[in-house]
Amino acid sequence: MEMFPLGSERNNAKSISATIAGYARYWYWFLLGVAIAIGCTIVYLRYLAIPKFLVTSTLLIKDNKANPDLSGAGKFTASEATQATKSVDDEIEVLKSKSLMLRVVNELSLNTSYYVQGRFKDVEVYERNLSIKLIINNLDSTAFDKTIVVQPTSNNSFFLNDLTGGNVSHEFGKQITTSYGTFTIVSTSAYIQQKGSESKKIIVRFRSPRSLVDEFNGNLTIAPIKKESNALLVSIVDALPERGKAVISKLLEDYNKEALEDKNLAATSTISFLDNRLSNLTAELSGVENRVEKYKSQNEVADVSTQASSYVAQAGENTRKLSDWATQISVLESIEDYLRQSTGPGQSQLVPSTLGIQDQTLTGLITKFNDLQMERERMLRTAEPGNQIVQSINEQITNLRANILENLRNIKNGLVITSNSLKANSRQFSSRIRNVPVIQREILEITRQQAIKQTLYEYLLQKREEAALVLAATSSNSRIIDVATVEPYPVSPNKQLLYLVSILLGIVVPFTGIFIKDLLNDKVQTRQEVEQLTQTPILGELAHSTDSGIILSKSNRSPAAETFRFIRANLSFAAGGRENKVLLVTSGMGGEGKTFFTINLGASLVLAGKRVLLLELDLRKPALSQELDLTPGPGLTDYLISNEVPIHDLLKASNKIPGLMAISSGPIPPNPAELMMSPKLGELLAELRLSFDHILLDTAPVGLVADALSLSSAVDSSIYLVRCNYTYKKQLAIIDSIYRSNSLCHSMIVLNDIKNKDSYAYGYGYDEKSANKAAKRSNSLEIRA
Repeated sequence: MEMFPLGSERNNAKSISATIAGYARYWYWFLLGVAIAIGCTIVYLRYLAIPKFLVTSTLLIKDNKANPDLSGAGKFTASEATQATKSVDDEIEVLKSKSLMLRVVNELSLNTSYYVQGRFKDVEVYERNLSIKLIINNLDSTAFDKTIVVQPTSNNSFFLNDLTGGNVSHEFGKQITTSYGTFTIVSTSAYIQQKGSESKKIIVRFRSPRSLVDEFNGNLTIAPIKKESNALLVSIVDALPERGKAVISKLLEDYNKEALEDKNLAATSTISFLDNRLSNLTAELSGVENRVEKYKSQNEVADVSTQASSYVAQAGENTRKLSDWATQISVLESIEDYLRQSTGPGQSQLVPSTLGIQDQTLTGLITKFNDLQMERERMLRTAEPGNQIVQSINEQITNLRANILENLRNIKNGLVITSNSLKANSRQFSSRIRNVPVIQREILEITRQQAIKQTLYEYLLQKREEAALVLAATSSNSRIIDVATVEPYPVSPNKQLLYLVSILLGIVVPFTGIFIKDLLNDKVQTRQEVEQLTQTPILGELAHSTDSGIILSKSNRSPAAETFRFIRANLSFAAGGRENKVLLVTSGMGGEGKTFFTINLGASLVLAGKRVLLLELDLRKPALSQELDLTPGPGLTDYLISNEVPIHDLLKASNKIPGLMAISSGPIPPNPAELMMSPKLGELLAELRLSFDHILLDTAPVGLVADALSLSSAVDSSIYLVRCNYTYKKQLAIIDSIYRSNSLCHSMIVLNDIKNKDSYAYGYGYDEKSANKAAKRSNSLEIRA
């Protein structure tokens, strides 16, 4: 039981070493797969891969504390400190906006890509390294993804092929007009250095700016260097390092320009408005001064201030008040006219400050109006005019304009009423000084107009200088810490990773193929599979042999021959002290090696000095007689159907194996199953037991016919042949059913054609070479003896 354990006592789990050994048999496939994968990787890296480099720059976003408030009104509060992170996130979105990248693409003229023809692929180069440069004057959308080929020559000209016709010669610097656009090709300093010899062909491809924006934005990365830091790391991955540096530098430059433009928008609008008003007031003030001069000249008036001094003093006070109210009314009217003029759909000018009007409601409305205008302009950079948020801001601006106009009218009406009251007082004072000459009164009126315009002029001039100071002091909200630099080694492709992946693929692909092959293979491969599918004991294993005939001889030490000797030894242990003379050999189907096993096992027993008889009981398809080269004569069929054939006439000596006796099957009968059940067969076996030590029965496959089952009571042991890579796994259910039901006496399995050198069949430590040497030594010893 220790040598032939039951299936329930075996370890059904397939060991790891056995699994590894199963795959190790195909080591050459793994080696070939790794070699092919590494070779493909080398070819890809050498001829197909496009190296890409990382270009980085560092940008500092200034917070609100860094911007001084020139008016002195703004104070830094603790709530502003919490706006730093949000501000940085907003600036990142601005830097990654498509409108800003489109501006970069247009300014750098990146919509033309240049390639130099190579042996295996066209290599893209930057225009600074080329002998030509293409300047686009006008390009139609049909030209996008269109390719032209430029071949510079040595006489300040070039051949142009736009793939619609043959090569056409052109001169550098002259405009070229085509159906898809107008452009000019000029030579660079590189062409001057190469002059005298023709340059390589240059392939020019026109690119869509929108697709370039998507491509660059896809490779652009912007992130804070540290958490809660205002410093940003701006990086881009590009196949052309010089182009990547140009894109990053221009991106940061345009970002700073737009930020300054946003900040200067309000100050510029205020200065423009003040310049217009000052120009008008200068003309009006000059007119009033000319009237005073002309009036005094005509009336020959020098100084009448001494007349009615007390009334003049009171009238002067009224005049001053009238001047203040008139100034405010004039300012309100100017703002009202400015708002009415900027009500068009495309108008987005900011309303200037209230210029001294002491009304908090009006000041708040105008401040909110200007904030909405600036917010609308900022949104239009990244959103369409029809955007819902933009429309909402437009509605708020319209409502605020109406509210401001209504507030202006109310304030102006109040000022007009007050001014009328003051004018009435002035008329009262005038009536009281009726003794004062009319000249004095007219001079006072002219002087009053002059004072109003002079005061307004000085006020507007002061505000204009303040606005100019704010404009001059505006600084960018960012600062470039590190300029764009290129990493020395490409970041893509990653050679180490590619080689690692190629090695893994070289292993995984053969592994997967072998695994699928084994998974789909429904034939017996190893001893472990037999042990898992049946509880029948395994007598032994037969190693693979290239010879399908008789392999047992005195001098044969091959692994296949040694396995038969091993099985011969196991037979004595399998007997367990009982008689084990008659052995039945069968299988599940034809071709599994029953006859081969029977002959060679018989030869092994003969070599051990045993009297052995082989009985050919496969009456349907006999093969044993032919293999042993038996002499013609009566066979088993003749004996079973006739009473006149004696037993000694059936025995024939093998011409190939000295000492081995055999009984052939004779002619093929029409009823082999019935003949196998004949009582004479049992009597024959009983008689033969007396003369031979071992009787081997070569029977028909038990998986196809039931002939062998009828011999169960006449045999001592049954051997079932299972051939590796030939017997189907489902056929093991036959021997398992026979073993469980004891249909054949003492059933055992022999595994035939084992090719795995790690199996028990190869456990002797011999190989063909060592076996041949051992045979030669044995022969030489016999000769000496």
